Amino acid sequence: MAAPVIPPVTADDVLCARELLSGVVRTTPVAGARALSDLTGSRVGLKCENLQRTGSFKIRGAYTRIARLSDDERAGGVVAASAGNHAQGVALAARLLGVRATVYMPERAALPKVDATRGYGAEVVLTGRTVDEAVTAATAAAERSGAVFVHPFDHPDIIAGQGTVGCEILDQVPDAGTVLISAGGGGLLGGTAAVLRAARPDVRIVGVQAAGAAAWPSSLAAGEPMPVGGMRTMADGIAVGRPGDVTFAQVSSLIDEMVTVSEDALSAALLHCLERAKMLVEPAGAASVAALMEQPDRWPGPVVCVLSGGNVDPLVLLQVIRHGLVASSRYLTLHLRMPDRPGALAELLARVGRLGANVTDVAHSRIRGTLAVGEVDVELSVETRGPEHRDAIVADLREAGHSVATP
Repeated sequence: MAAPVIPPVTADDVLCARELLSGVVRTTPVAGARALSDLTGSRVGLKCENLQRTGSFKIRGAYTRIARLSDDERAGGVVAASAGNHAQGVALAARLLGVRATVYMPERAALPKVDATRGYGAEVVLTGRTVDEAVTAATAAAERSGAVFVHPFDHPDIIAGQGTVGCEILDQVPDAGTVLISAGGGGLLGGTAAVLRAARPDVRIVGVQAAGAAAWPSSLAAGEPMPVGGMRTMADGIAVGRPGDVTFAQVSSLIDEMVTVSEDALSAALLHCLERAKMLVEPAGAASVAALMEQPDRWPGPVVCVLSGGNVDPLVLLQVIRHGLVASSRYLTLHLRMPDRPGALAELLARVGRLGANVTDVAHSRIRGTLAVGEVDVELSVETRGPEHRDAIVADLREAGHSVATP
């Protein structure tokens, strides 16, 4: 029988990090979530790390790591790589500690995140198409210059710093039954699990990944970190190709379960946070809520969902909101084939209007190859009030004799 894995970071390590971070990070609130509580039948709280300094939990680990460097190491500066949140955390931590910071970011990193990182005082180098390529460039630069590479997750100090989120959860929701935490590299999940598991062995600790970038399930099944193939998800904050060696030992020995959520679930959760909780979160930050909404009856309460970050590119936010509206059946695209006669389109639009739908876009074509003579193809984009309203619109149009298709 294999020996049990000993987590590299203990609850005591996290408590030491909490002392170090006193006066540096904010104690973020746990906000009530009545709509989610009604959905699950249990009390639900949202741990709002989107309200943390720099907009995510990352300042906790970055400051802990840099603060523990020797004077000589600080003098040589630090180097990091990130698509956004870790970049900002390192930049602010370095500025607070008087350390020079250079951050490598992918060439297509969101401009607001690049500008924010520069605003905190770091030098930004744009390189590569992915975070992994930026990491390669950053580690090479650190070796050349003698600077310290500050890993985004795979270091005990980073894990201990991120774990201070768990200390606050214990203070704020001491009777928590389940804690849902988004998982990328595993620093936040592993650190939080260390302190929760020590104080509350019975609490259920669940990691959440985007299904399109889920390296953890296969790694846990294999018993070692395994790289995932191509990644495709809107949740770039948790799109990590391989768990770290340190975080794997930490997470695998402490959590109860790792689940994945779809892109539809992520967008619906983000939209829910905006509309019902009045919280701006990024897709990765909404992963815990997505897991709760996908399986509302599964988690013993009270439930805490960690909103890990709120740094979202406005352009991405527009796309995600649209996706969320579609996923929640409040935005509908209809494809209709109808007779090409004067007034037919006006009659169709009037009918849709009487059904209470708001038409936002119309495309009308006579020249598509599959059309018969005397037919037109119409594509309508409409706003609806939800699934029942959507179904009623489609049923009414079909009863009126229209050929209707929906994506």
